[in-house]
Amino acid sequence: MAWNISDKELGALVDQMTPEEKVTLVTGSGLWRTAANYRLNIPELLMTDGTYGVRYSIEQIDGPQDSDSQLAAFLSVVNADLSRGVEGAFGSTRPATCFPNGSSFACSWDVDLAHALGEALADECQAFGVNLLLGPGINIRRTPLAGRSYEYYSEDPVLTGEIAAAVINGMQKNGVGASLKHFACNNSEVQRTTMSSVVEERALREIYLAGFERAIRKSNPWTVMSSYNRLNDVQAAENHWLLTQVLRDEWGYDGVVVSDWHGIKDRVASMNAGNDLDMPESAARRQELLEAVGDGRVSTTVLDLSCLRILKLIRTARNGARRNVAVDFKKHHALAQRMALESIVLLKNEGNLLPLDGSKPRKIAVVGAAAREPVIQGSGCATTRPTEVDIPLDEIRRLAPGSTVTFNSASDFAAGAAIEQAALADVDAADVVLFFGNTEVGYDGEGSDRTDLNLHDGQDDLINRLSKRNRRFVAILATPDAVAMPWVDQTAAVLAMFFGGQGAGRAVAELLFGVHNPCGKLTVTFPVRLEDTPGFLTYPGENNRHVYSEGIHVGYRSYDKRKLAPLFPFGFGLSYTTFDYSNVETDAASITATSNLKVSFDVTNTGARAGKEIVQVYARPHNPRLIRPIRELKGFAKVELQPGETRRVDITIEARDLRYYDNDYRTWLLDAGKLTIEVAASSRDIRLERSIDVEAPALPSSILTVESQPSTVLEQEYARKRFGLFLKEQLDLDEEETDKLLEYCGGSFLGIYNTVAWVAGDKISKDVMAAFLDGLNKEMGRAIGKAA
Repeated sequence: MAWNISDKELGALVDQMTPEEKVTLVTGSGLWRTAANYRLNIPELLMTDGTYGVRYSIEQIDGPQDSDSQLAAFLSVVNADLSRGVEGAFGSTRPATCFPNGSSFACSWDVDLAHALGEALADECQAFGVNLLLGPGINIRRTPLAGRSYEYYSEDPVLTGEIAAAVINGMQKNGVGASLKHFACNNSEVQRTTMSSVVEERALREIYLAGFERAIRKSNPWTVMSSYNRLNDVQAAENHWLLTQVLRDEWGYDGVVVSDWHGIKDRVASMNAGNDLDMPESAARRQELLEAVGDGRVSTTVLDLSCLRILKLIRTARNGARRNVAVDFKKHHALAQRMALESIVLLKNEGNLLPLDGSKPRKIAVVGAAAREPVIQGSGCATTRPTEVDIPLDEIRRLAPGSTVTFNSASDFAAGAAIEQAALADVDAADVVLFFGNTEVGYDGEGSDRTDLNLHDGQDDLINRLSKRNRRFVAILATPDAVAMPWVDQTAAVLAMFFGGQGAGRAVAELLFGVHNPCGKLTVTFPVRLEDTPGFLTYPGENNRHVYSEGIHVGYRSYDKRKLAPLFPFGFGLSYTTFDYSNVETDAASITATSNLKVSFDVTNTGARAGKEIVQVYARPHNPRLIRPIRELKGFAKVELQPGETRRVDITIEARDLRYYDNDYRTWLLDAGKLTIEVAASSRDIRLERSIDVEAPALPSSILTVESQPSTVLEQEYARKRFGLFLKEQLDLDEEETDKLLEYCGGSFLGIYNTVAWVAGDKISKDVMAAFLDGLNKEMGRAIGKAA
């Protein structure tokens, strides 16, 4: 039922509530609902999990709602074993479309497709009576071992934010709310509710919070979910800096902050920090809050504001609800297939082994249990019971009707197995071997990180063994994130499916046989070995603290800075056709803090097949004031081209996306000087370049104090001139004497005051010098403000 009520009436409802009613409103009811208030006719909301599908548990939502039953149901989700299947893990769940998981469909780099996913998720939520879907999850994929990597999109915040905003807009424009999660730095499942993610502020701002800010600015999700972990030693759900200073005061977010399930440890601290809704229902935490309201530790003003936010959410969601929605699950299955087609990444295709010609009879050896029992999703709260599942083996046989297609599982090749020799004979005789590999099913997922980058159960050794017998070998991998490939030089082709959802079986078959052209590209860097990953030395942390030692150099930023060759770079993916880039232009020769820059260039399909190319635009600073990555992604587009066709591509870059965060100034800054715009096919395949000027205040490398080394004061022309004038006036020098003193200062390793005092004695006091430098800092700070 719609709930048509004005803002004034909502405020009046809050005024009419007793303290008990207010505390009840900001506390969940059972596992998946907000609390209804029958006295005041306030309806409830229903929410459920799902970042790539709607997980509607019949027992949990429609079953007993007493606390014991609800706790048991919650723990069954957290500790679910997906190796027993979705039903075994979660009991009776309604079938819903299992779309490609986040790590998969983000490889499409397709914001329109992400919007279509949001629309489909909204339709299924409407049909189930769900008002709020708990997703998307957008934490940065800092390490490929992270248990929830399969839900998350990328190691880059620009791509992450764009995909997330599109999904959210697709959902919310169709009447179902999103819950952007997990805020923030939920980058590992190791001791996830007690581990503190220790991240310096610049890395937080530029990497880990940037995707959230972008998604919020472009889609305004109805809710944001605080994460389980501590952030810089403060529980995320109780972190005032994160939830109020950054999220609300700086970003202007006015929606509801909801806790992750049982993520609040101190309800009083969480309410004062800005965490509105405590989920799921906890009688103990509700009583804690009620007592704190009674004795003034939580003000009525704070509580009333949270109540008002929740009432506005209820109104928005109830008014967006649509009755009698009939979902076309066949249509959604087709969408799942299309998403998988757009997302699967062709990583290697030696000698153009692919695509196969299904019209030519041949012997095809299919190996691996995942060809018959496909691995389509990760394990955890997002796990969805699919409406149907395409079987790769069946789809291969459908597309190669005249071929002999054999099948063997990995166990058939075990030494001494009765079928070993027959299985090896199938491989030896095959015109092509299609090996379906995967990581361990049901282990890596919510609650546990992977322990290595290997495929499961000896599959790496088996690939190595079989590919030596038959070099026309294709490895097709279902994994949550990057894996190592010690056998890659022996295989002719590699396809990365990630967790491709219920339609991936048909999608991969149609790519293998050239019905469609691969067009996905990686959203993370694949390392050669685990030791190459940026955070290797400090992962997974110790003594409940996980130091993010690589700072801003996450993913490709680190590989570029260390000049370390990845197995496959960020943004990489092959096609059955080729593309040429030319004629790059920018619509301006310079950019300021308040302007945009349009980058234009031509892309031509130079091959014989229609295809799609994902073009990427990076920015490379020439002489950065602070340490910065070599290059960073700033925009992208997916371009569909017929053979021989050329299209002009325009990508607009906002100046705000060219900034970096300065911890000392505590603000975002632009680097003055030259900046190169790079047009690329991947982070390691730069095709075109164009340099522009950045018009911004030039600043010293740090805020100036009497202990600053003189070179810091003299490195920037404005500061140098002002300091020279200061010395001239204080010491009564002429121009030549001033220049000589500045030259002398430039070679000193002492602090600026001690350097000058060595020459001038006590003619300038430390207090006078400090006052001058403080004034100079303020002058340059005002210049920053004017530029912004």
